[in-house]
Amino acid sequence: MKKSLSYLFVGVSAAITVLLAQQLFFKPHPTVSTERIEEPTFRTALAFDSSDSNFVEAAEKTVNAVVHVKNVSLDRSPQSLFDFFYGYESFQQPEIGTGSGVIISPDGHIVTNHHVIEKAQSLEVTLNNNQTFKAQIIGSDASSDIALLKIEANRQLPYLAFGDSDRSAIGEWVLAVGNPFNLTSTVTAGIISAKARSISPMNDMSFIQTDAAVNPGNSGGALVNTRGDLIGINTAIKSRTGSYVGYSFAVPSNIAKKVVEDLLEFGTVQKGILGITTLRSSSKEAIAQGLDQIEGVYVASVAKNSGAEKAGLQEGDIIRTVDGVAIKNFTGLTGHLSSRRPGDTVSVVIERNGELLDKNVVLSKNEIADLPYLGMRVENLSNAEKKELSIKGGVKIIAVAEYYRSYNLENKIIIAIDGTPINTIEDAEKLAESGRSSKRAITLLSENGEKETLIFN
Repeated sequence: MKKSLSYLFVGVSAAITVLLAQQLFFKPHPTVSTERIEEPTFRTALAFDSSDSNFVEAAEKTVNAVVHVKNVSLDRSPQSLFDFFYGYESFQQPEIGTGSGVIISPDGHIVTNHHVIEKAQSLEVTLNNNQTFKAQIIGSDASSDIALLKIEANRQLPYLAFGDSDRSAIGEWVLAVGNPFNLTSTVTAGIISAKARSISPMNDMSFIQTDAAVNPGNSGGALVNTRGDLIGINTAIKSRTGSYVGYSFAVPSNIAKKVVEDLLEFGTVQKGILGITTLRSSSKEAIAQGLDQIEGVYVASVAKNSGAEKAGLQEGDIIRTVDGVAIKNFTGLTGHLSSRRPGDTVSVVIERNGELLDKNVVLSKNEIADLPYLGMRVENLSNAEKKELSIKGGVKIIAVAEYYRSYNLENKIIIAIDGTPINTIEDAEKLAESGRSSKRAITLLSENGEKETLIFN
């Protein structure tokens, strides 16, 4: 046993001796290097980079500027057959709807959706600190689904400044902040899935599409980028269930900002137009001519005395960019022009016979409006038409839905809706929208000046 231990000790000692000899005589001394070797870094989908995805900072900037909006209205629907035929005003039931809003100035101006405050008898706004205020409607625009409210808080309020939605990019991270299902100060994250998206064939409104979760109650809330810039007002979801299914839509901030400024300055939205008509890419005519394959907007005709005509646009031109923004479809064009006013000059690049041409077009005022809840298209009267009929205002019916064809309404003049005088297309839009769920009495003048009243259910 002693002999075995002796052999083990001798072996270990020999091994140590060999190692020391290698270190002293055979291995060169290490040198000091200042070169830094970078190890490869692999990022996963769950990796968080505070440089471009600082959700915490953006959320902190946003939540205190997003409010809860409560709309108290009256249910105007008949409760029985008796109510339907003999009136049901005395049986109106109060209804409560909720949504969100965004404070956009320290003195209490709030932007939200038109459909959030529609038909409101009273509005109540609750801040993130649970303070509640009565709100006043400054103005509203159904076509853009934007409304402007005002509360009196007697102190400076946290607010969000409008960002530039034209600079937002597909794939960019965004946060949606609002009050879904009455859950206040809810923040969800996603990316911009598409821009200049249309969600209805009846409306050319241009939306930002995102995959941030938005549900009922989010309407009117904020869509912000990772810097906390307000780049959209959350407006709609499109699903069979009525709840979020993977994508949602927001009004771009450039459109919302312009609508708010118009409501404050003019009381109505000022719409500037190029003065062209175009073919929708999905129409039979466009498909037959192969125009469904182009990227841009095909000019089908140019209105006389319009800014487009004066700038030299012609039938067959293809609009490629406006103010340096690429225009891929008609929705993109209308979306960009929605942030401009009559009298503004826009830089338009068109393609003509394979050549790119620059044109400066002065936008003219829109004189035509669609009244979808009446099934009509109307236009403002000229001074000559007013003088001929000896009237101060009114709008001419220039087209009607198919089910009104037999009434011969074209070229008749609407002078009042429910007894309220109509002077311009803006008046007609407001009144046609305000009572869309009830019977409407339309007062008309024929071309020879005869007055008649129609009841629309």
